[in-house]
Amino acid sequence: MRLGRTYLLVALVASVTQACPYQDIVIGNNGFAISGGGTAAADRLSFTVQPSSAVHGNIITPAIQVSALDSTGHTDVAFSATVTVQILLNPVGGNLSGSTTINPVNGVALFGDLKIDKSGQNYTLQASAPGARSTSSSAFTITAQ
Repeated sequence: MRLGRTYLLVALVASVTQACPYQDIVIGNNGFAISGGGTAAADRLSFTVQPSSAVHGNIITPAIQVSALDSTGHTDVAFSATVTVQILLNPVGGNLSGSTTINPVNGVALFGDLKIDKSGQNYTLQASAPGARSTSSSAFTITAQ
């Protein structure tokens, strides 16, 4: 019976791809995708380690991590475009310092020395890179002490 299911899947894929009006059929990443317009789907950035609360002027720990994810949600280890973080929501006019632009390694950018100089609640960061959709972090707090 298992053999019959395999044939059914092959027939389904063949009929979908034959009826597809688009030219690009991508097979890989444990599946397939049909795209329109002839361009590959862009990666998207994701905060895989979110910023946590910290004392103003101190390094935010653990290190913030941003990953480039492919269309299936897996880390795109070939992604090498420079990733930049900046303050998106800035409740009190704080300044972000440290290495705000990082070249990813295996699709992951690690920001290990970021600090914000003013205490406030609901800060958020934005990560962006050429060739990927940007993302924003969860809200976090910078405390006075």
